[in-house]
Amino acid sequence: MADRSPFGSRMTNGTSLKGHDVKYILKRLWDYVCVYKYLFLLAFLLAIFGNLLALYGPTLTGKALGLIGDSGGDVDFDLVFYYVALMVVFYVISAAFSYLQAVLMIHISQRIVERMRNDAFRRLADLPVGYYDTRQTGEILSVISYDINTVNASLSHDFIQIFSSAVTIIGSLVMMLRIRADLVLVFGLTIPLSLLFTRYVTKFVRPLFRRRSAALGAMNGYAEEMIAGQKTIKAYRREGEICARFNEKNEAATTAYKRAGYFGTVTGPTVNFINNLALALVSFFGSVLFLLGKIRFEHLSSFVLYSRKFSGPINEIANIYADLQSALTAAERVFHLIDEEPERADDVDAVSLSDVKGHVEMRNVCFGYTPGVPVLKDLSFSAPPGSVIAIVGPTGAGKTTIINLLMRFYDADSGSITIDGIPIEKIKRSSLRRAYTMVLQDTWLFGGTIYENIAYGFEGATREQVIEAAKAARIHGFIRRLPDGYDTLLTDDGVNVSKGQKQLLTIARAMLIDSNMLILDEATSNVDSRTEESIRDAMQSLMKGRTCFVIAHRLSTVRHADCILVIRDGNVVEKGTHDALMEQNCFYAELYRSQFDREQQSE
Repeated sequence: MADRSPFGSRMTNGTSLKGHDVKYILKRLWDYVCVYKYLFLLAFLLAIFGNLLALYGPTLTGKALGLIGDSGGDVDFDLVFYYVALMVVFYVISAAFSYLQAVLMIHISQRIVERMRNDAFRRLADLPVGYYDTRQTGEILSVISYDINTVNASLSHDFIQIFSSAVTIIGSLVMMLRIRADLVLVFGLTIPLSLLFTRYVTKFVRPLFRRRSAALGAMNGYAEEMIAGQKTIKAYRREGEICARFNEKNEAATTAYKRAGYFGTVTGPTVNFINNLALALVSFFGSVLFLLGKIRFEHLSSFVLYSRKFSGPINEIANIYADLQSALTAAERVFHLIDEEPERADDVDAVSLSDVKGHVEMRNVCFGYTPGVPVLKDLSFSAPPGSVIAIVGPTGAGKTTIINLLMRFYDADSGSITIDGIPIEKIKRSSLRRAYTMVLQDTWLFGGTIYENIAYGFEGATREQVIEAAKAARIHGFIRRLPDGYDTLLTDDGVNVSKGQKQLLTIARAMLIDSNMLILDEATSNVDSRTEESIRDAMQSLMKGRTCFVIAHRLSTVRHADCILVIRDGNVVEKGTHDALMEQNCFYAELYRSQFDREQQSE
């Protein structure tokens, strides 16, 4: 049975085997970083030279102050100004290097996240349909927008900031050891204290940032769903209820943000306090040594300044600690998506369909979306080439599931499905799906012209071919009346056309594709009876010579099918022509008469 866990093969009892491993996340990030390793090396060199120039400043400051402190009133101001001028030059060059480094890191980070977005989107295109059945659209969008942007912010600033801070810390430590090694022992107390505290907080805070990202994804998913359903919400006057539910999700996200932010920001002030304590101890013991004549004023001044440069980057790292935790959590979610198992690869011996006749057969097929909850139970039928097979039954009986299996959006748990005698597992998916044309109840139009939407499934379609398809679908007259005709732009899933017109456009799209098998899933559900009547001849032309599977709730539309499969509770309970099933006077006849009576009453 296929793994239908929401998190693919990496989830066991709700716990990720890799995602929580920081080393794994950093390794995955390195896979993106190493592509630009030479640019990173240049950024590092700029950081090193810029920080080394800045590190020489305290030495020059000490020399200038030493001239004043040891002068006894006779100060060589020319030498003082010389040291000051050198400091200005060094700091200006250091600032220029820092600016170039920042610009370079922005360029590198943008290239990295561009690749990351492409990888994430390509993986979305490769994922099976079941992945989208278990997730909200807003949650997925949150990963490829918010989470990747969070990683980008960390790469462009935090990553190089840590390296620059490390250079400053090491450089300051070397300079302090050269001046007075015994004073450095002060940091032997404060640095371990900072590290122990940070390590303790890390274990506590990372799960909070993970919950924060999950809460944001849930809120975005709910918002996207509610925005898409505004007409229904307003029609049923549920604005108050959906706002109340959004408030709950918003409050959950806000609480998660507050908890993560509160505990994440504790690190900075605490480490800052520990470092200030170190500075106070350095000042105290340095003053004692100065009074005892063990250190010159010049060296004491430089040591104090270096101690601040040593402590400052530690404070900076502590202050961006929360951002780093957020970035690691965001990267974890991004890599969860990129590492999702794609649709299972075709078998090595899979073949491409050629000269398709359209003989489709299901034998003893069992399937369930959730293990232990079957939807289809031992289902069997045969569709001869060119036949029209209608699939009817109550809601939830498994009609659309049959289509999902025919198209291999899902694989059957047991049993076999064949096309022209070939098991579909032995057919390349691209070839299998190209053998079908589908018209679905849920119409999908993309942002583009009407011409582009009709020609979507037929690369290289001419304007004349598109017009002929539109005429056959009885939509040409409507298109011609539009100001820009076939060049009219459709926006936001075709909101500038009606549902029925959208359905006719998708039918025209199907008429343009030359395939030997056809799937109509409530293909005329969004058109009125008169329009349906007017395009019936076109639909018959579309179905001519093809093996057709027609899912229909309106039973009057399938009266002329070669075979009607009546599905109930995952089983074929009846099959035959309309007349034969009416003569049997069983479930189908009951459905048909009740529906006919309702239609008569509505008229």
